[in-house]
Amino acid sequence: MMKKVYICSPLGGNVSENLERAKRYTKYALLCGTAPVVPHFYALCLDDGKPKEREIGMTAGLSLLWFCDEMWIFGDEITKGMAAEIQFCRNLNVKTRKIREQEISKLIGGNCL
Repeated sequence: MMKKVYICSPLGGNVSENLERAKRYTKYALLCGTAPVVPHFYALCLDDGKPKEREIGMTAGLSLLWFCDEMWIFGDEITKGMAAEIQFCRNLNVKTRKIREQEISKLIGGNCL
């Protein structure tokens, strides 16, 4: 069975650009032989700019952490939402790992947006 990894990276702000980054991170995780869990894709159905819908997406994403083996953290900044996810992992004793752009580029090429 594949290890399930939760993709943790920025979403808010420039949502369309951050979704493109999330696709790149998802591809990286897949090529690493894992089954990525990507709550960012909820933003395709929900409006991250509406507080109630953002809260629904965040809550749904956090509920998926119960099933994950690890959290992989991507990007150069830790947003408020990411900090909440990371803290939730600590509370559950879920292993976290920071993935650097250099690792991603080495496996799939190109650069992040």
